[in-house]
Amino acid sequence: MGTYGAQLIREARLRAGLTQAELAERAGLVQPAIARWEAGRTAISIDEVVRLVRLCGLDLEFAIVERDDSDRAQAQRLASLSGQERLDRHGRIASQLADLRRAGAH
Repeated sequence: MGTYGAQLIREARLRAGLTQAELAERAGLVQPAIARWEAGRTAISIDEVVRLVRLCGLDLEFAIVERDDSDRAQAQRLASLSGQERLDRHGRIASQLADLRRAGAH
């Protein structure tokens, strides 16, 4: 699982407000094992990543989906915009999201 596993473990631990030692205790491990995994110095299986994330009170969801080039197409569209046009676009999107949040709060 490599670097992704390391990032997932660290993210879950931080979200749970746990130290490496506390997660290690929950997992029946020692703190240096958690540190090695989080640093990416030791390989970790997907099963062990899932177990550690769950010990943080969280869960992982995986899905296999059809691959498309929508990200690439969007990046190409944005690349043609000037810096100011990109800022304006982001400002409009942020405003729309804020409106949606306010509407959802009522």
